Amino acid sequence: MPQLGESIAEATIVSLPFQIGDLVGSDQEIMDVETNKATMGVTAPCDGRVVELLVELQQSYPVGATLAYLEVSDEDAVRLGIDASLPPPPVASTNGITAKPATSGPDENLKPSRVEPTVRGLPVPANAAGASYMSPRMKARMNELGLHAADLAGIAGSGAAGRVTIDDFEKFLTKLEEHKLSPASTMRVAVADAMRRSWTRPIATVGRSVALDRLLAHRKASNPKPGPALYALRALAIALGENTAPAGRLIGEKIVHPKAIDVGFAVEAEDGVLVPVLRQADTTPLQAMTARYNELVELARQRRLPASALGGSIATVTNFGTFGLEWATPIPLPEQTLVLGMGAGHVVPKWDKEKEQFLPVTEAQITLSFDHRVLDGGGAGRLLARIVELLQKPEEL
Repeated sequence: MPQLGESIAEATIVSLPFQIGDLVGSDQEIMDVETNKATMGVTAPCDGRVVELLVELQQSYPVGATLAYLEVSDEDAVRLGIDASLPPPPVASTNGITAKPATSGPDENLKPSRVEPTVRGLPVPANAAGASYMSPRMKARMNELGLHAADLAGIAGSGAAGRVTIDDFEKFLTKLEEHKLSPASTMRVAVADAMRRSWTRPIATVGRSVALDRLLAHRKASNPKPGPALYALRALAIALGENTAPAGRLIGEKIVHPKAIDVGFAVEAEDGVLVPVLRQADTTPLQAMTARYNELVELARQRRLPASALGGSIATVTNFGTFGLEWATPIPLPEQTLVLGMGAGHVVPKWDKEKEQFLPVTEAQITLSFDHRVLDGGGAGRLLARIVELLQKPEEL
């Protein structure tokens, strides 16, 4: 098996057009193999006759494995550098069929060694590649069961380069029956699918602190009272209204800018999260959207959101501070580029330059997770700085 690419450790045999006894020409493809990148042909190094095939269709073999034996001329053997230091070539038997010497034993190259942990104490081998490559047979079996590659993350593969074999997979399924199993809700499955699709992109997160004293004072004096996440949503919407590029989506070689600044906010519901959407959030004042925001929160908790309040948002705001969390790295929805997170507020000492003393300030951490293909750290930092600036002027929201 040749090295078919820098990162290729093995390949699966998908076609064997030649049989034992067939003549092949130099550089003629004698079998097709499939890697996780492409289907390629394995060529003969010179003219010869196929005397033994050591492979089976739909089976995977590591780079360097012996796939077949060819009977070649002495001249070609010398040209290819074959000498006595290499394994002995096939010899002719009494019935005229050429074969390997009986004393040579099984070809050890065909038996990839089991992956061993390089760091002890880890739940899986540190050098295992997991399900980065799956054979067609494995894919068919997983499709049959409705499973995804991410479901194999906890399996330590025994195949070449840590590949999860079909035997590993079946043993894994058998062991699952020994555990308590409960059906996942429709919402949990939907959240899992969305997060799997989201994680196919390079996601990065930046964060900074924000003083909340003016925001909390404004909220206390308001009626009805906007939720802290609504302040953040309105600030994000204004910032995106000023520059829509950070909320754009990369499609091919184009950045697709949003037509409207519709922003969602995460609400914890039974066994999952729903994201109601506030439309035209950049042009609707804070007080005008407060009643609608509170209404959508209640409808989301009851899982009775209207269709008009679902989908089509360009970013999401999540207040993970309600769970006492100070910092988190939320993941944007698959159709979005941004998610803004708010942490729990705490009273901390802050140095006041004018009074030359420390004063108590209510401070929280806010984070911005983004698709790094669309936005870089500098752009994300500037967007977050603008949001912090707007939060310091809640009366203008």
